[in-house]
Amino acid sequence: MSGNDLLSVVRSHWLGILLITVFMVGGSLGWYTLQPKIYSAESSGIVVTAGAENLGMSLAGDNLAKSKAKGYQSVGESILIAESVIESLGLKESAPDITRSVSVSVPLDSVEIRISARSSDPQTAQNVADAWVAALASQVYELDKGNASPGTEPVTKIVPLTKASLPSAPISPLLTATLGIGLAAGLLIGLGYAIARNHFDRRIRGASEIERLFGLAVVGTLPLDKRLSEKSSVLETTGTHRVPGGHAMAEALRELRTNLDFIDVDNPPRILLITSSLPSEGKSTVTSNLAATIAAAGRDVIVVDADLRRPTVHQVFGVLPDVGVTDILSARASIDEVLQEWGPNPHLRILTAGRIPPNPSELLGSRAMEHLLNELSQRAMVLIDAPPLLPVTDAAVLSRVADGTLVVARARKTTRDTLFRALGNLTRVRGRVLGVILNCVATNGPGDVNYGYYGAYGSAENPQDDTPPVPGTVLSAPAGALADNPATPLPEPREASTFLAPDSPWRAPQDGSRGRRSAPPRQV
Repeated sequence: MSGNDLLSVVRSHWLGILLITVFMVGGSLGWYTLQPKIYSAESSGIVVTAGAENLGMSLAGDNLAKSKAKGYQSVGESILIAESVIESLGLKESAPDITRSVSVSVPLDSVEIRISARSSDPQTAQNVADAWVAALASQVYELDKGNASPGTEPVTKIVPLTKASLPSAPISPLLTATLGIGLAAGLLIGLGYAIARNHFDRRIRGASEIERLFGLAVVGTLPLDKRLSEKSSVLETTGTHRVPGGHAMAEALRELRTNLDFIDVDNPPRILLITSSLPSEGKSTVTSNLAATIAAAGRDVIVVDADLRRPTVHQVFGVLPDVGVTDILSARASIDEVLQEWGPNPHLRILTAGRIPPNPSELLGSRAMEHLLNELSQRAMVLIDAPPLLPVTDAAVLSRVADGTLVVARARKTTRDTLFRALGNLTRVRGRVLGVILNCVATNGPGDVNYGYYGAYGSAENPQDDTPPVPGTVLSAPAGALADNPATPLPEPREASTFLAPDSPWRAPQDGSRGRRSAPPRQV
């Protein structure tokens, strides 16, 4: 994972990382509050020898004091001293317990003995440290006096040097260290959570992911539009009411229209099949909106509703659903009798599905359907709204007679596995895949594709901008339309896609540029 990938993961899951970090810091603060506070007090004494008459005896006495200090350290750690301190202070702790709370140390090459006492009560820690030095001095005096000649004083003894001061702050636990550990642990755990979730999240999040995994150009990215949370529709062209987000959608559709013009300038496709992997990914809305955008440029377009199982195009355009494709194929009506003109723009006509037949796949794969599409392509550019690829074979059958197929994928909903299987279905029937349309891309966040630019350039909320909507400006797929459709897990798609030949002009650029920004290279 590169640095940019890691940054993208953090941006995508920043809220989870933040919550985990806050939880860990709060937990460490709670642990700090519940832990008993330990205070430490330190007292010391020095080992002295009897007065020396000359320099030589003084040096000898100093060496003796240093050697004795090392031996007295073990005496200071004994149970005997602990019992003496307990008796003098009237403590309730046992000798082994209080011994574990006291440390005796002798600095290197020094005659000083340091006593450090720890306790949950600062006054007790101070008293124990001072009493320990006094008890050690008394015990050392008794031991050395027993080894000295009768009637003589010991050669060495311990003299208290400094009194212990009353501790004002605990030494354990430390608030800064506790919070620091909690913060570091929270960030590490949060980052691990984000990486794990990113690894197991099979949903497609951006156009670059499609181009990298499948080698296909993303010919268009359409932003998420909350206006279609209830149903798919085409933006009204007669009113003056401006809705936030219109500029981003309008520009995205114009960009898609332009990219389709440059897909193959020598042999521009006249019959485009638009489908998706699963239902509710926005294919019908994308088809209708794209058709309206092309018609807004003054070009003739015919939308054919080839979804003979669940037709929806008539609902989007608000036309009659009674007659359509099935009536023409069964010779009950002619094209001119069932072709309906869309009121807001005469360049756009709709051929609805008609009556739902019992054998949709056979009708769509018939020669009559092929002749129908060829005849329509003589009149105008044909956009076919086809059923999803995975539930039924209708779209795969139609892809053989279309000039090219566009697959709609919904950002953060369509998974890599479902798109892999859908493209595989087209490959098996030798369908020509022109690219992918990424639908419902977030307008803010890591996948916004700079849609905020359109709002800044011509904001729909700007009261000074009262220009009516451009005829044919359309909307994206509904925000909440996609239902959960679990797919059978498949192996990770390879970097070099099997859907296109290595020298195919439809392959996404490998130089880092975006496929949707430029037309594929033409073969010479």
